[in-house]
This record gives sequence, C-alpha cells and structure tokens, in this order.
Amino acid sequence: MRYVILGTAGHIDHGKSTLVKALTGIDPDRLKEEKERGITIDLGFADLSYPDGLRIGIVDVPGHERLIKNMLAGAGGIDMVILVIAADEGIMPQSREHLHICNLLRIKTGIIAITKADLVDEEWLELVTGEIRDFVKGTFLEGAEIIPVSAKTGYNLDLLKDSIRDAANRVEPKSIKGPFRLPIDRVFTLKGFGTIITGTAVSGGISLDETIDILPKGLKARGRSLQSHGESVKTAYAGQRVAINIQGIEKEAIQRGDVIATAGIFHPTTVIDAKVEILPDAPSVKSRSLIHFHIGTSEIVARIILYDRDILKAGQESYCQLRLQSPVIAVSGDRYIIRRFSPLQTIGGGDVLDPNPRRRKRTEGVEDLVTYEKGILKGKLSFKILKAGIAGMTGLSLNGWIKAEPDAISNAVKEMERDSEVINLDDVLIHRDSYNNFRDKAIAYLRDFHKDNPLRSGVSKEELRAVFKGIDQRLFNSLLISLKETVIEKDIVRLKDFRIALTEADKGIKDRILQLYKKGGFQPPMKEELCRGLSMDMREASDLLKLMAKEGLLVRITDSLFITAENYAGMMDALRRFFAENQEMAVSEFRDILGTTRKYALPFLEYLDSSKITMRVGDKRRFIVK
Repeated sequence: MRYVILGTAGHIDHGKSTLVKALTGIDPDRLKEEKERGITIDLGFADLSYPDGLRIGIVDVPGHERLIKNMLAGAGGIDMVILVIAADEGIMPQSREHLHICNLLRIKTGIIAITKADLVDEEWLELVTGEIRDFVKGTFLEGAEIIPVSAKTGYNLDLLKDSIRDAANRVEPKSIKGPFRLPIDRVFTLKGFGTIITGTAVSGGISLDETIDILPKGLKARGRSLQSHGESVKTAYAGQRVAINIQGIEKEAIQRGDVIATAGIFHPTTVIDAKVEILPDAPSVKSRSLIHFHIGTSEIVARIILYDRDILKAGQESYCQLRLQSPVIAVSGDRYIIRRFSPLQTIGGGDVLDPNPRRRKRTEGVEDLVTYEKGILKGKLSFKILKAGIAGMTGLSLNGWIKAEPDAISNAVKEMERDSEVINLDDVLIHRDSYNNFRDKAIAYLRDFHKDNPLRSGVSKEELRAVFKGIDQRLFNSLLISLKETVIEKDIVRLKDFRIALTEADKGIKDRILQLYKKGGFQPPMKEELCRGLSMDMREASDLLKLMAKEGLLVRITDSLFITAENYAGMMDALRRFFAENQEMAVSEFRDILGTTRKYALPFLEYLDSSKITMRVGDKRRFIVK
C-alpha cells in the first residue's frame, strides 16, 4: 500500500469541493454552515483509491481570502496539489495567493484542473489555458498537466484520476523511520469513544497503546485506537491521514496546532533561526516587525529579527530570527509561511534552520546558519553540537532537531566520533572544541586555586561546577573523570601534579598549633581564639587545621573546635571505662570524666552522637561502640 496526500488550492467558488466529491463520492464539506452557505469554511477530507494499492488522502481547503489561516493548516502536510481554476472566471486573487503558498512550502508536483468546462466554449477554454500557462511560469507547476473538467457532466474526470495517479507515483514518500510527528488539524469527540484527533503524519510511525507526547502542552497519552483513511489499523505511518482515539484527555485540552509526537524526542520552542524569502509582489518587511507565523497546523504571532539588514524588500531573502509569542514544535528543514500582521496578506516564507538556537547578537556571524542551509548532514550536526557548548546533545535530541533519516544521523555521529570531532560521554555528544575549552578552563581554575590556597588539598566538585553554569551534575562528573590532568579524592578535585608543600614558617605555626591543642586538653582554643593568639587570618587557620586533621594529628569536632588525636583516644578510653560499669551517662557525668566545661562537653557529645559512638536517649547517652 502506498499513501500520498493531495491538497486542493484555488479561489473561492471555483469548485474545489464539488470536484473532490465528483472524484471520490465523498462530500468534504462536513459543517452544517458550509452546506447552508455553499462555501468551504474549514478543512475537508476525502479518499481516492486505486486498484494497484495507491491511496490518495485529499485535504480540501477553503478558498476565501479571510480563511487563508485554515488553508495553511491543511497545506503543511500535503505531497502534491491540484490547483483549481474555474473556466468562466479564470485566474483570481486566491489562485495567486494559494499558488504562492504552495511554492513557498516547496511542494514539488501537481496538476491544474480547469473546472466548469461545460460553461464555456472551446475557444474560451484555449484562452484560459494559455493564461494559466503564463501564470504558473517559474513555479513548481510550470509544465504541469492542465486538464479541463466538469463535475456536472463528468467530462475528463477519469483522465484527471489517471493524471493524479501518475503524479502521485512521482512523489517521494515521507520517511516512516525515526520519531513520529503529526500536526493536529482537527479535534472532536465521539460518543462512547471520547477524544479523537486527526492530522497528516509527517514522519515516523505510531502503534496502538504507544505512549505519545501532546506538544507544546506537555501532555502524555496513549492511543486507544487508530484509523487511517477510514480503516482501523494497528500502526500508522508518515504520509497517511491518521485519526487517533486518545485516552484520559478532554477535547478542550487540545487544539489545532498542537502536535502528537513520539515521547521524549521533540521540545517546544519560542525562538527559531531561519531563512526567509519575501514574495516578488509583497510589501517590504522591517526588522522587529510583527508577523503571523504558520508552521504545521499552527498559527502564532511572532516578531521577525533580520540579521544583516533593517528592511527586507520584495523578492529579497535573508537570515532571521523569529521570536514567537507562543511555543511551537519545529525541526530544522521544516518549511513555514509568514503573513503580514495587518492587513492580513501572505508575504513570504522559508526554511527553519535551527529550532532551538542560542541567543546571538545581530552583529554576530551566521556561519552556522549558512551550514544549516547549505551544508551536508555531518556539517550541520557538528555545528549544532558545537553551539550546544559543554552541555552537548544526545542522539535523541539530534533526531528531534533535524529532518533526516535516523540511520543517516547515526552514521554521521559515528564518523565524527571516529575523527575525534565529537566526544561521547554517557551518551552525551560534546564537540572537541567545547571539550578542550572546558579542560583548559578547569585546569586554569585549579592552577589559580592551588596558587591562592597552597594548604588546601583541592577544590570541591560543586565549587568547580559553579564555574561552568548549567552543566548537569552527572555529565560534570563524567567530564572530570575524563580529564587526565586531575585527581578526584572523594569530593575534592586537584591537579595531578599538585602537592601541599609547607614553608618553614607554616611548619613552625603548625607545631605551635599542635602544642596549644595538646596543652588545652579537653578545653582547646576555639579557631577564633587560635587566630587571635597566633595572628593568623581565618582562612589560613582553617586550611592548616584541615590539613592537620587529614594527617591524623587533629580530630575535627566542629568547624571551630578541634582536639589532638591523642586526646581523642583518651576520651574514648574514658568512655569505655565509664560504660563498663554504667548503662547510661548524663552530660554532667561526661563533663566530669573529661574534666572540662559544659561549653566543650556538649559539642563533644554531639560529635559522638553523629559518629554513632553514643546514642542520645532523653537527657542521657548510651554507648554504641564497645
């Protein structure tokens, strides 16, 4: 089975819906108001099947100028177009605007149907045909087949069906590999089923009971049932019209413009770097002006920032940034349309180049955008990984960033890894330049730290991580482990060649500290008192005390209170002797055992409790370690 999506295009009342009904037997005008007024207001859908297994899903769009937003919601997923022009009226304003839109969306093939051929004579039909040939010159429909038809009499309908089949067979199928993505064009409820969403799948596949994301809402759901072209299926693929009955979510929580997607792959964005081109007959666009931005089935008000100029004139193109008032789902390679903010008018469109760009200045270079537009896949991925900095990107995020085959992305990444262009740490891809910058910055920071703190064994991991804002802790640990120049000891990081080297003055102060603590016994000087007595600053004293504790000369009770290792051993011996004859010990008893004061006894006991040597029971202590 082969699936292709055909979209109609053309001016209001030129017979698009009537032609669809004549071709398929299905009336695409489903709304009561449409039938009463005789015009198409919203998107309509029909199917055309061929004996060889070809299935054409038809999206019928409204032709009224005030309903272009609805037309755009249906145009984003079509593979080919049938441009409908009435024989009795010829080319009209929406004939032009619809053709412009299809051209901007890079639709590659189509057919032109001259409807209501029964209302004119042969000579008039030839004039209209010649006018149409001139009209489509320079567009994707130049040289396309032009077929006069009549839905009323059936004239040339079979010929048109054959031409549609031939054109459809030339369409390059959408990729059914990779993550699933379906822009929603309709949401409704059915009694006994609940919420139903429909749309044209633009990539990947979806299966029953698969967990899916509803974006940008951030909702998660499962498909209770799937239909494609009116038939129940277990799996639906890109290129098909798909209806999904989702569980647990009310209709009001979803709207046209939302996207159904494989869970965990795509991320909403409100900033997009893009290439924009302005139509030859459109008004100029000023940088920072408001526009209507259309992508997939969504319409968002956006501000356009031109990178290399202040104004973009008709027929010109430029790199730009689009800052959206609401989030959308987009990937590099998607096409979009922009319309004038007021009065509404289609003025241009282009390619999404980077759907998740880093902030940049207008004066900054656009080498990355040139690569995203014109480069090979490997170059695009390399630049994007480089722009991600030390945070890097996962393989999954790359699949959600660019429109490309998963195997092609995987092969490009493997090649970059082989060439050492990127480094893979715990499935995070980091560009070699970003990694080298991290290494150089970390080493420079540690070198300066060791110079300023010669008595400290190193810097804590968290202090060093704070230098690199925004790095995930797990990734940061992997980065540290990968550095050959550093050593990690518990939570402390140092350069491999760093050793604490005391000066003669430091050694003298260290000896004096030890003597003061020995002399103090169980009433040693507090750190603040030590600093005053030895004329030391607090940082120097802290570093020396920590060093002496690490060497086993002192035992740290609190940040301000230390005792010698000998006195600590004496305290433990005294406890063992006491508890050999007693079950419990009061604070006053502990104070008397050590011959100290309550000021010291309490922190000593709290240290013993936290070290699980003693256990507090009410106001008493019990001995845990025998």
